[in-house]
Amino acid sequence: MYKNVLLTGADGFIGSHLTEKLVAEGYNVSALVKYNSQNSWGWLDTAPKEIKDNVNVIPGDIRDPHFVNTVTKNQNYVVHLAALIAIPYSYIAPMSYVETNVSGTLNLLQASRNSNVETFVQTSTSEVYGTAKYVPIDEKHPLQGQSPYSASKIGSDMIAESFYRSFDVPVKIIRPFNTYGPRQSARAVIPTIISQINSGARTIRMGDLSPTRDFNYIDDTVSGFCSALKSENGFGEAINIGSNYEISIEHTIKLIANLMDTEIEVEQDVTRLRPPKSEVQRLWCDNSKARDTLNWSPAYSGIAGFSEGLRKTIAWFSLESNLKFYKSGIYNL
Repeated sequence: MYKNVLLTGADGFIGSHLTEKLVAEGYNVSALVKYNSQNSWGWLDTAPKEIKDNVNVIPGDIRDPHFVNTVTKNQNYVVHLAALIAIPYSYIAPMSYVETNVSGTLNLLQASRNSNVETFVQTSTSEVYGTAKYVPIDEKHPLQGQSPYSASKIGSDMIAESFYRSFDVPVKIIRPFNTYGPRQSARAVIPTIISQINSGARTIRMGDLSPTRDFNYIDDTVSGFCSALKSENGFGEAINIGSNYEISIEHTIKLIANLMDTEIEVEQDVTRLRPPKSEVQRLWCDNSKARDTLNWSPAYSGIAGFSEGLRKTIAWFSLESNLKFYKSGIYNL
């Protein structure tokens, strides 16, 4: 019933959660992790034994077309999550983002074309929309490259779309809004807040507090990808995955502090500010297409759903066994 799936970026935040879900659902998962001399599998190293025993972990690099062509053979599905995603680092190393996010995606698409895969799921991001010109943001919203990162993701999405139109590669572009939850990098806003409070800080350092975001709990993002794999619809289309709930960074901080029963003050750290024209001021997802096309809807919606997702995230980050993976006193680009 279930088939072979190659999952790139399986060692990362979303990728590790999706790996566990796909293995649990019976897929034959080949998990591509970034090659390194320490033989680290990233977050997959913390996965339960029954997961690791039932996944084929492959170290490698999507920037190498010969390697990618080899690992894509005999795969029914490719779910492409591997990417450089940190926006601040894209300001100082933009070529790395082009090589990984654009060229790496091209390599995978070409290999998938050669291997006649049944579905290629391209991972996009809400950052491709830039600051909302209207809300909620649907898939017809203009794309705006407000950072080298977002520009590289626009490029990779367009390459994926071109392979659908030019070569009939069965592409679906899944566009998650701001995913949060256990294992997320501390450079992201929610782990930044939680980890600073957990470290004992009562004055936390932040960037701009005015932007709004549509936060999506990790379980909802994962279920969105699973729905895309199972659905017979959505080929050649971009589909938003988001909660359809908008909240500012300022109010997110206050909500987290309240859930952690802590009084805090916020100090602006200028090193955390984006260039003014690069900051995405507003994101709010219209998820109606995902509901209609993929039969997907968020389980963590509205203020109640967001609060529940935050409680689970806070609980995970509050465990000493998990905190050891983070350096809360260091701003991570």
